[in-house]
Amino acid sequence: MGKVRTRFAPSPTGRMHVGNLRTALYAYLITRHFNGDFILRIEDTDQQREMEGAVDIIKSTLKKAGLEYDEGPDKGGNAGPYVQSERVKAGIYLDYAKQLIDKGEAYYCFCTPERLASLKTKVEGSDKEITVYDKHCLHLSKEEIEENLKKGVPYCIRQNNPSEGQTTFHDEIYGDITVDNSELDDMILIKSDGFPTYNFANVVDDHLMGITHVVRGNEYLSSSPKYNRLYDAFGWEVPVYVHCPLITDEEHKKLSKRSGHSSFEDLLEQGFLPEAIVNFVALLGWSPEDNEEVMSKEELIRKFDFHGMSKSPAVFDFGKLKWMNGEYIKAMDFDSFYDMALPYIKEVISKDMDFKKIAQMVKTRIEIFPDIREHIDFLEELPEYDISMYAHKKMKTDEESSLKVLCEILPVLEKLQDYSNDALYLSITDFAAEHGYKNGYVLWPLRTAVSGKQSTPGGATEIMELLGREESLKRIRKGIEKLNGK
Repeated sequence: MGKVRTRFAPSPTGRMHVGNLRTALYAYLITRHFNGDFILRIEDTDQQREMEGAVDIIKSTLKKAGLEYDEGPDKGGNAGPYVQSERVKAGIYLDYAKQLIDKGEAYYCFCTPERLASLKTKVEGSDKEITVYDKHCLHLSKEEIEENLKKGVPYCIRQNNPSEGQTTFHDEIYGDITVDNSELDDMILIKSDGFPTYNFANVVDDHLMGITHVVRGNEYLSSSPKYNRLYDAFGWEVPVYVHCPLITDEEHKKLSKRSGHSSFEDLLEQGFLPEAIVNFVALLGWSPEDNEEVMSKEELIRKFDFHGMSKSPAVFDFGKLKWMNGEYIKAMDFDSFYDMALPYIKEVISKDMDFKKIAQMVKTRIEIFPDIREHIDFLEELPEYDISMYAHKKMKTDEESSLKVLCEILPVLEKLQDYSNDALYLSITDFAAEHGYKNGYVLWPLRTAVSGKQSTPGGATEIMELLGREESLKRIRKGIEKLNGK
């Protein structure tokens, strides 16, 4: 096998959908696995859908995801330009379309919009309408064509597909697929505005850029026979096709923008780490032979084998993504975690507290960074809580015993001046030993009183250290009042 070359060829229409990110990732992993080249090509032939700033979003997303490309609009290379509109200006697509006309594999079409509208037919069992072109302009004489061109009659260029026989193509995931040529419409290659269609530009550019493996969604399976006929018409080698399975939501419907987490940028804004997103997306339709789930980019490159991809739709399991992100957060070095956690801490805590200690407390408890808010909000203000929280079967505590313990330990804590975690813990455990209590029998009522929460990222003494002496005593007295029914 010669040098492997893959490409990611997005249209600049907005944020990068998870499906597009997966396409880019799989193309990248194939290339890196075989020490090949990964190319970025901007497919901006649909000018009406182009969104301002979208190219910057594409570059930014690839950079954040760690998918470095070897050739592209801002990197150069021997196969440029890497932006299709620039290739249009160079006349590349029109030249190749005219080559097909000379071979009888394409033809000029001068049909008006009105005539094309008259060819619309309804799809059986559906309200959907399709236009099946009837090859009308294929039969124009050379003189008629030249006359129309001379007059400036608007035209497009269509592929001349056979209407009889069959076309077979091979996909690495789906195997050999055969279609009847009667199903192949004479698709447009060059539109009336002079721009190539997505399908035609893809084939020309992939050949000229030496692309060996084409990775794309399985929605393009139905177009592949037309691509193959173009390759055959030019006498070019057909690349290896790798069609990825559909990505669905948890209700098995196509993942849409309405889900709120369909794009890479959406997920970053929701507090996910780029590395975790990439790891998760890699598993949407593929799994390694060892069934490992949490993998670094280097491990993904080493293990990735596109032959192991699934044909079945991949389910975007949001809960699994959160779990995976939590694993990545746990593995982060503390300084990096603190830098990312600090804005969320400051969003909740306005008091003078040790933010680093707060970060240490929550690091192993969260799955996404916004979780920090609900884990630490009690530090800013004691929430209203039900006294039933003082009851704990394992600690053998209830409202009555908790009231007794809090009343007994309050004077001890009022005398204590050092509210560091170690000093608090020593004082409380000494108190428990003197009274014949288990540590948890004392610590549970204290933690409930100072937090007002069923679950907290730290224990009673860690919380009290953060709150300080006055606030801790104030909350314990409040707990006694609540238990007394006041």
